[in-house]
Amino acid sequence: MMTCAIIVAAGSASRFGGGVPKQLREVCGRPLLSWTVSRFEAAARIDHIVVVVAEEHLLYVSQKVIDPYAFAKVTKILIGGQTRSESVLKGLKALPLSTSHVAIHDGVRPLVRPDDIDRVVETAIEERAAMLAVPATDTVKRVEGGFVLATLDRDRLHLAQTPQAFQYDLIVEAYRQAAEANDPAIFTDDASLIEAKGFKVRVVEPSGPNIKVTTPDDLVLVEALLRRESDGIS
Repeated sequence: MMTCAIIVAAGSASRFGGGVPKQLREVCGRPLLSWTVSRFEAAARIDHIVVVVAEEHLLYVSQKVIDPYAFAKVTKILIGGQTRSESVLKGLKALPLSTSHVAIHDGVRPLVRPDDIDRVVETAIEERAAMLAVPATDTVKRVEGGFVLATLDRDRLHLAQTPQAFQYDLIVEAYRQAAEANDPAIFTDDASLIEAKGFKVRVVEPSGPNIKVTTPDDLVLVEALLRRESDGIS
């Protein structure tokens, strides 16, 4: 049984600001993306890693993100597509035919714990589909045109994270169908494609912070948490 990870890191710096994409910004002395890859390198349930990046960053990722840290599990660095969905599909198509399960992760979530990766994969092996998600703690409002339409029951709400892990043939077929439908906008994460096919996705709660870096403030927080971690403070 072979489990592969696809780390999606082909995004631009458009929302983050500046000319360097957030996944390549330096954090604690090394590119953020290298921290993300290191978590999957350390996960016992991951056999191979594919990293998907923008074409203009292919050489940089090879020379500055992967090679200096001797990641033995990284087997391919691929050029991504115009959208995240296209990048994931390219990653899926590049995996060995012997792949049984796949974990898909955002390259800008560098704090995910290897044990949590393993738990998601193990759950996907049992249930066919699983994902990290945290219970909503704030009150959530449904808003339209600047006005509140409804207050949602937060006890039934979770905030989706990655990795999300799936039986390989199940997620490949889901992505192929979505590509043929040519309407990727309705799918905001990988699990939503599986949900649309009528399958249940099991939720696994993370044991630690799993921040997605979207703003400069997030980067500051991630750096502080990585330093705290290196000091042995849990």
